[in-house]
This record gives sequence, C-alpha cells and structure tokens, in this order.
Amino acid sequence: MSVSQLHPDGRLRHLISLDGLPAATIEELLESAEALRPHAHGGMVYRQVLAGRSVCTLFFETSTRTRSSFQLAAVRLGADILNFDVSTSSTSKGESPLDTMRTLEAMGVDAFVVRHAQDGAIAGLAAGARPDTAFINAGDGRSNHPTQGLLDMLTLRQHKGSDFSKLKVLICGDILHSRVARSDLHALRALGTGEIRVCGPAKLMPDDATLRGCQVVPEFDAALEGVDAVMMLRLQRERMEQGLVPSLEGYFADFGLTPERLRRARPDAIVMHPGPMNRGVEIADAVADGPQSVIFEQVGNGLPVRMAVLRALLSGG
Repeated sequence: MSVSQLHPDGRLRHLISLDGLPAATIEELLESAEALRPHAHGGMVYRQVLAGRSVCTLFFETSTRTRSSFQLAAVRLGADILNFDVSTSSTSKGESPLDTMRTLEAMGVDAFVVRHAQDGAIAGLAAGARPDTAFINAGDGRSNHPTQGLLDMLTLRQHKGSDFSKLKVLICGDILHSRVARSDLHALRALGTGEIRVCGPAKLMPDDATLRGCQVVPEFDAALEGVDAVMMLRLQRERMEQGLVPSLEGYFADFGLTPERLRRARPDAIVMHPGPMNRGVEIADAVADGPQSVIFEQVGNGLPVRMAVLRALLSGG
C-alpha cells in the first residue's frame, strides 16, 4: 500500500522507507542527528522540543536496540512515551493491528513507532490513520528498517566523510531476508555511493530489484579487495534448518570475516554489523572487538538518529 512520506512542502510526514526518499531529506536527517549527538546520551537541552507530544512504540515483534533507543529518544526530546506490550493487549483476543492503532490514536497518540513481521504493514496502518498522525517504520518483514539505514549512513559519514561518491562499500550475508540490507542499499544509492558490492551464498541473494546498481561478487575474498567499509549481516539460524546454508561452520569458512580476510580491505576500512552478532558464524571475535570495528558506535548513533526523525516529524524541524 502506497502512502506519501512527505508533506506538499517537502517536510517529512512519515518515515516508512528510505526507498525514493530524496537525498536532500536523508542528508538533512543525518546532519540533524550529528548536531543532536552531543546531547543524545544525557542533559536537558532538548527536553522541551516535544513537550506535550506523545509517542507510542507499537511492536508486534521483539526488539532490544531499536525499541530501547526510540524510547530514550522520545524521553530526551521531552515527549510522553507509551510502550505497547502485545503479549498483554487485546491483540491476544483477536483485535486487529489497525483497530489497536486506532484505539491508541483515539487516546491522543501523535506518532507510532511500529515493528511488524508483515511486509507493508506499517504503510497500511498509516493509510488508515488520521492525517496528522505520524508513523515510523521500526522494521517490517524483510522490506525496510529505515532508521537502521540512517544510523549506518551516519556512522559511515563520521569515519569516511560526506562524499559517498569516493567510497567502495561491501554488504555481505543473508541479503535475501534482510530488511537492514534493503534500507542500507536504498540509502547508499540515494547518497551516490561510488561502488556498492554485495556478497553471500547464492541461495541467500535476491533476484529482484533489490540489487539494482550493485556489483554482485560471489567470492568473499575478492569482494573485500580495496573496500572502505564492510557491512556484515546476521545469519538467521533457521536458514540452515531450511537447507539454504549447509552448516554454520561451512558458512563461516566461506563468508565469515576474519582478521586475515579483513586485510584485503583498505587499511582504514571500517567493519559494521547491525546486531545481534553471531560470533564465529558471520564474524570472528578478533574482528568484532578489533580496532576497525565500529559496531557499538552504530548502536550509539541510533539514539541521535531517532531523535532527529522524531523531531522532524513532530516539531516540523
């Protein structure tokens, strides 16, 4: 279901996907997040920005990083936060997600941060809401995770500068099932990244428009040559149960990032991972905890990014 993410004047109305979002809008959000970053982890500087506004985290799937950072982001901006617990709600009695949203909306909720297992579910909720209710996609199916894409771009900018045309970026792993990979690819294309490489088992590579503009490199060692950033993706263990991966040990042998393999990248290359990590499956301990890893910086950047998105949606700036 299609829903406009922008107001007629170009301001952000919803954040459901980075696909089709203007590069200028993405860059404005990144610049806003960078400005907010010194105050994101404490202080009272921005506590009045969203005073009197209410934000509901409506998660139909479990989450640690995303939900927690959205909650903190709303608090840092002074908004009231309502944490919706699906397990104790009327959804267990058969209430639809749309009716659940409308019930909460009737209580005065201004914005919903939603995670759902179904592709397109957040756009459907936005289409059924009041015109002035804002929606943020915190992950839907395998389609989108836009704030993860933004925090990944912020981390890249901090280490490699704002001119993405000079960068070679590799995404490796289960791209077929990854909403993170899709949002990263949307953002990398929008920001004009010089070379986008993708690598992973053939059975875990999509055959649709997901890889538009990408260079598919089947062999991991070759894919790593000379890249500026390596984005590793979590291998979901059910892929092995489904026969898409022969074994976890075999996956690590073919696509696991080790210190030896990382030497093929540029000496100043950074290593990224959206978490949670499967150590010894997609990434070795020595890399995850090594000097080129920015994995926990990514987690920290989630807070200012989500503050920037909430401020853009609910304060008009």
